[in-house]
Amino acid sequence: MRALLYVLPLLFLAGCATTPPSEPNDLCAIFRQKPDWYQDALRTQERWGVPPQVPMAIMYQESSFRAKALPPRYYFLGFIPWGRVSSAYGYAQAKDDTWADYKRDAGGWFSGRADFSSAIDFMGWYISKTQQIDGVSKWDAYGQYLAYHEGWTGYRQRTYARKPWLMNVARRVQARAERFGAQYRSCEQDLSGGGVFG
Repeated sequence: MRALLYVLPLLFLAGCATTPPSEPNDLCAIFRQKPDWYQDALRTQERWGVPPQVPMAIMYQESSFRAKALPPRYYFLGFIPWGRVSSAYGYAQAKDDTWADYKRDAGGWFSGRADFSSAIDFMGWYISKTQQIDGVSKWDAYGQYLAYHEGWTGYRQRTYARKPWLMNVARRVQARAERFGAQYRSCEQDLSGGGVFG
């Protein structure tokens, strides 16, 4: 019985760690509520040179900050569940093959897609590779989201041009990244306790 009293609070805290932020439209509020996420965003920025607002805006679009987010199901005959539309999973909605590439390329062998630290590092890696491969600025949330959705080859082939709905979504991601960026600039010094980046 005594052991159960120790285990229950730990399970409660573990559940809280994966709960989406209560104010998902305010980057400062997110980082204040989840200081570990802030530290993870700083590590991603330091490792990959990616400004926090870009992966956070993409993550909002992809999973609404839900740790175990899954893509929609296929329905056979319109009503029988028949698998998922893709293998995407977790905060970053990373697909199996791309996640495997990340683990090989970035050394994230013990990473998991339902772990925020791993997910934002994956996004930093992907955004950095998009700049290297397709020349999209790490600050360009619109172009980065299109490459994130279509893949590097698809972006080069402009497959998104046949998908007006996707370009509309990318514009929303860009607007959110700009809003997140303005919010972050207003609280960065306060969060870092005097300015981590000078």
